Formats: sequence, C-alpha cells, structure tokens
Amino acid sequence: MSLADERRDARERALGLLYEAETKGCTGTELLDQLPVPANDFAAGLVRAVDEHQVQIDGLLSEFSQGWTLSRMPALDRATLRMGTAELLTRPDVPTAVVLNEMVELASRFSTDDSGRFVNGLLAKIATQVRPN
Repeated sequence: MSLADERRDARERALGLLYEAETKGCTGTELLDQLPVPANDFAAGLVRAVDEHQVQIDGLLSEFSQGWTLSRMPALDRATLRMGTAELLTRPDVPTAVVLNEMVELASRFSTDDSGRFVNGLLAKIATQVRPN
C-alpha cells in the first residue's frame, strides 16, 4: 500500500473518531485512550491536533463560514472541516491541494450532496490565511 493510500485510510479513520467523539460528548484524545486497538500514528495525530487547536480551528471556521454557525453545519462536515483545518495548521509537509482534495473526497462520500463544495470553499479560504504561500 502506498503512503497516499495509507494516509487516505488514516484520514477516514480520524474522521470516524472525531465524529464518534462529538456524538459521545468527549474529546478525540479521550476516545483514542479508550480504543482497544490503537489508531495508526497519522490518524491519532490528526485527532490530537483537532483537540489541541480546537479554539483556533473553530475561530477560523466561524470567521470564514459566512451565514453558517458551527452548530448549524452537519456533524460530518464539522468534523471534516476541523480535521482539514488541523492538517493545514500542523502538517506543512502535506501540500495544501492534497489536504483540500482529501477533505472534499471524505465530505462527498460521507455527508450531504453539497458537502464537498461547502468543505472545499471553506477550507480554501482558511488555507489562504494559514498557508499564505
């Protein structure tokens, strides 16, 4: 399996964990600590990054999501946006286009028909601020 495939699978796992944590009312890190089989390092790193940067991430999402509050967004979109923003903030080794493409793919597969476009537009705006080059 290629690195790209491994990371794609890890992102899908991280999205599931973030969604589960939100529905259970706990942090992603708390959920990671309860897993009988640990998540791989990339997935766990994304989940922890969302927790560690939650205030900044939610601030960016609120700032750039014109007309949408966080609570109004579908839960899977919210989890995808948080994870994508965390990856943009903490993983400079991953190209911006890769982060956006992967998050759009996840949103398109697991959320609403319009989620891919919504996630793409919002993350692209955030990327211009957190990765200006």
